[in-house]
Amino acid sequence: MRRRLTGWAAVVLLAAGCGPLSQTHHKPGNSHEVATAPPGGGGQGGEARAVITVRAGRVSPPSGWLEARRGQTVAITVTSDVADELHVHGYDRTAELRPGQAVTVRFRADLTGVFEVETHESGLVLTQVAVR
Repeated sequence: MRRRLTGWAAVVLLAAGCGPLSQTHHKPGNSHEVATAPPGGGGQGGEARAVITVRAGRVSPPSGWLEARRGQTVAITVTSDVADELHVHGYDRTAELRPGQAVTVRFRADLTGVFEVETHESGLVLTQVAVR
């Protein structure tokens, strides 16, 4: 006798078969919390900003989402306690991180999608920029 799955049973089985979660789920100290600032400035010209600190291999605030509108300026300021390289995927923006010195990367959000911001040497996800 063949049984047909309907309703929630089918949804549960389908969800259980989904692929692995993104790397942000597997790195200590990272979460889905919205820990970076929402689009700022109120008007069309406001910046979407995030201020992030890396200390002892931990990202503060915990890795989250930075939302931006297409065409908006994005400013990501990072201070690290170790030398590293900051990289904004998709936009191919990089910056050298020197211990104790704040570095700001600015770019115009002209591509839509979700773009990971990470450190290259330590492999930490700092935030993800969601551009709509």
